[in-house]
Amino acid sequence: MSATVQSVERAAAMLRLLADENEPVGLAQIASALGLAKGTAHGLLRTLQDVGFIEQTYPTGPYRVTPEIFRLGWARLDPNELRSKALNWTDALAARTGESARVASFLGGQAVVAHHVFRAGRSDQVLLTGTAVPLHASALGKVLLAFDPGAARSIVGQQLPSYTFRTITDRVALQRDLATIRDQGWATSVEESAAGVAAIAAPIRDGGGYVVATVGIEGDLDQVCDERSRPRPGLISQVIRAGRSISRELGHGRDS
Repeated sequence: MSATVQSVERAAAMLRLLADENEPVGLAQIASALGLAKGTAHGLLRTLQDVGFIEQTYPTGPYRVTPEIFRLGWARLDPNELRSKALNWTDALAARTGESARVASFLGGQAVVAHHVFRAGRSDQVLLTGTAVPLHASALGKVLLAFDPGAARSIVGQQLPSYTFRTITDRVALQRDLATIRDQGWATSVEESAAGVAAIAAPIRDGGGYVVATVGIEGDLDQVCDERSRPRPGLISQVIRAGRSISRELGHGRDS
């Protein structure tokens, strides 16, 4: 019994060590940090890898925790359920703002669109439901990065592709932007994913207060922003209101 408990304690220590690091950690470093023989450390790491708690950056490379480890205990929100809960509020958001509206969640390491409402009067639009949007270069994605630890962990050590000259590819600048998003409760993307396009997004919370998804609008720069490329306050309010309404559908704030 004591050997089993010791193995669990060591595995837990490994998870804590890897979760605290921003970069993948090699076997020798892990063994040294925990005072273990390499063989013992390697056996525990293989077990943690088999159950999906950690991964290697390449077959013989260093280790890191998977994004899913940060979502343990969270009730996974099925995309179809999210869509059904958000449907009416997202449709209303598109109608009130005159822009296309989308809902997305972090799924399989990506920000995936669960529901998309077209902007009225445009015939050149493509249905984006089921497609992924860039985490670092979209308002929807940045909300998830700011509030979902799993999403934030998923970009550690990954390149941040540039889509336009305004795309944030510097990690320090991105962290500053995410801190602002957490403080103000909404995100914006101004020509970061495509030239001439701007977006606003806000979080969607479940009954426990966790951010499980995000809702937002996207449209032409001169419609979403003012002459100084700042998001229009009225549109920000509409997006935040939609996020809160969908959150209530998921049980958040019903008793407050």
